[in-house]
Amino acid sequence: QVQLVESGGGLVQAGGSLRLSCAASRSFVMFNTMAWHRQAPGKERELVATITRIGITNYVDSVKGRFTISRDIAKNTVYLQMNSLKPEDTAVYYCNANMGPSDYWGQGTLVTVSS
Repeated sequence: QVQLVESGGGLVQAGGSLRLSCAASRSFVMFNTMAWHRQAPGKERELVATITRIGITNYVDSVKGRFTISRDIAKNTVYLQMNSLKPEDTAVYYCNANMGPSDYWGQGTLVTVSS
């Protein structure tokens, strides 16, 4: 079993920044990818950013140039640096780890961006 614990959400004004953290209970070498997803009120969950075991990153178009996914292998922690936040970024952000046929999820952290 894998536990993922997110932190770093909160309320921020448009144009501001937040950094989300996701601490995993297992080493990153166990995972194929780690990712951040988000779910806004009344909308489906969407993939925001991914980072592979070898460090390749990918982003949804709406956050490219504003968000950065990174990791600290020694701390088994993945981050999502979010800059130039917009009200439409308001959502619950979830950390995800993929290990073959298994997907693990954190409990989510709420990000609210006020206009």
